[in-house]
Amino acid sequence: MTMAKQAHPLGLYLHIPFCKSKCAYCDFYSLSGREDRMDAYTAALERHLIEVAPQAAQHSVDTVYFGGGTPSYLGEKRLVKLLKAVKKHYHMDPHAEITLEANPDSAGDWKALRALRRAGFNRISLGVQSTDDVCLRALGRIHTWQQVQEAVSACRRAKFPDVSLDLIYGLPGQTMEQWEKTLSDALTLQPEHLSCYGLKLEEGTPLYRQRDSLTLPDDEAQADMYLYAVEYLRQNGYEQYEISNFARPGHASRHNLKCWTLGEYAGFGPGAYSDFGGVRYGYIRDLDRYIAGELVLAESEHIPASEREMEYIMLRLRTTEGMNIREFENRFRRRFDPLGARLEVYADHGLAQRTEQGWRLTPRGFLVSNQIIGELQELLNREKLERLRRAQEGDYRVV
Repeated sequence: MTMAKQAHPLGLYLHIPFCKSKCAYCDFYSLSGREDRMDAYTAALERHLIEVAPQAAQHSVDTVYFGGGTPSYLGEKRLVKLLKAVKKHYHMDPHAEITLEANPDSAGDWKALRALRRAGFNRISLGVQSTDDVCLRALGRIHTWQQVQEAVSACRRAKFPDVSLDLIYGLPGQTMEQWEKTLSDALTLQPEHLSCYGLKLEEGTPLYRQRDSLTLPDDEAQADMYLYAVEYLRQNGYEQYEISNFARPGHASRHNLKCWTLGEYAGFGPGAYSDFGGVRYGYIRDLDRYIAGELVLAESEHIPASEREMEYIMLRLRTTEGMNIREFENRFRRRFDPLGARLEVYADHGLAQRTEQGWRLTPRGFLVSNQIIGELQELLNREKLERLRRAQEGDYRVV
């Protein structure tokens, strides 16, 4: 393949749906007890990668993300095989970020991790969730805090340059003191990156069915946990760059930033989603049909560039960089002023903040971001209707 002079950046997401056991809070497409299908699934993923490759001929892959499920549970040989297929059939940026999600109980073998590192994986994201074994058991997690420490040690020994830890706050019975200790424990491992998510009870999960019998921190307590994390991590050298994500300088997740800045990414596997070639699409959650080569779409929607404006606002306001006024006006051919006026009101309440290029939300604004984004969307919709009305009346300058 000859690489285009101006190759467009592209991210790849490979969904690995296998787990040792299903966690009580998880609503991702993941399956336990299906180890017998791992080889067939690896072959199906490889076929799919090869099939899509010609569509990416003018792209340079600068991020690859193996998510799940528990990708590390697939085993290093299958993972290396898949990464080799990516490198063989796609134009790879020589500095591509290649991430593997892993659970601590399946990431303690430093020799296996070394094989992955030598194959090209350079970032690992460990699903820690808590450093309190009681909290872990309440979530249905099968690892312990001791295994977390051993996994991070193995990652370091295997020379992984970028280790990320996922944590959850607002757990059943969790106190502020326990959350503070989890953050303190996590920092003893000196990760380059941390993701801190508030627990959500997703319909259909065991925790959702048990919700009436659970003692959960209320909204105010969860907000306090979040704001504590933001400040504590800032004091310890971790820059917040998105609502739930914090990193040492230079270690923000490039793959996730691609999603939040409307970059292109192609997903592979049942339940995987893509935003590629102006189309957003996803595959149905059916392992056996995917292995059989039935790439059945759960949904597919062509998104014209002119209709991306609300998506731009929603995603950019998740980041601490926020919205760029000039970029917004140039990209969508509309004035930012109505949005700016509304954001001024939020700023008066400490929820938004003016930047050199535009606007961003504050940590307190992040706590009510869904409400803010919904109000901005309503404002844009009203403005669109007004523009349409004026155009129909003959004022074509507004179109």
